[in-house]
Amino acid sequence: ATTTRHEDQEGGAHSVRLTFEKQGPNNWNLTASMDASDGTISDNLVEGIRFNDNGSLQQVVGTGLGNRDLVFAFDGVTDPHNLGACLRVADAAGAQAVIAPKDRSASLNATAIKVASGAADTVPYVTVTNLSRALRQMQDAGVWIIGAAGEAEQDLYAVDQTGPIAWVLGAEGDGLRRLTRDTCDVLARIPMYGSVDSLNVSVASGICLFEAARQRRA
Repeated sequence: ATTTRHEDQEGGAHSVRLTFEKQGPNNWNLTASMDASDGTISDNLVEGIRFNDNGSLQQVVGTGLGNRDLVFAFDGVTDPHNLGACLRVADAAGAQAVIAPKDRSASLNATAIKVASGAADTVPYVTVTNLSRALRQMQDAGVWIIGAAGEAEQDLYAVDQTGPIAWVLGAEGDGLRRLTRDTCDVLARIPMYGSVDSLNVSVASGICLFEAARQRRA
């Protein structure tokens, strides 16, 4: 905890106390209170602001991914609402981590944490300098990389997802970048039966991850 002392324009002094507390494996919680010169205390001036303590790819791969482990990665998703929803989906489907490039990705801010509904505390959000390199590291660790692409020849239901896999999804409309796409072991599409030709990334991630979960429990 840290304490700073300030004087207001009327000459009154007050102290502001900031306290950082670890909240789960991935976040810190900040609270603040003010002690005025007249002895009154205003508590919880700032409460519930959490700062992500990102895990590392080495921690994810170094834990020894088992033969049924599941990782989710996204490429070019910049909306914090989508990040929060994807973390929530990843938690519900039993994914071990969510991975994203440091550039062109949403940050784990207050909006993302709120939308995640607790999943920001349970699913590591790992940001990497080079996503393609990170995917190759996972391949070296025995992880099968599946990229979601609307033009893929086979749909996701035809892909064996019972082993250690990482699903990679791009932003709605843009899809995967070329280098990310080329790194994938296989591309698969979500079959579409109506008039629209794309889905929100959080919806698409739910379909992909829960198909993996279904196959593992079949």
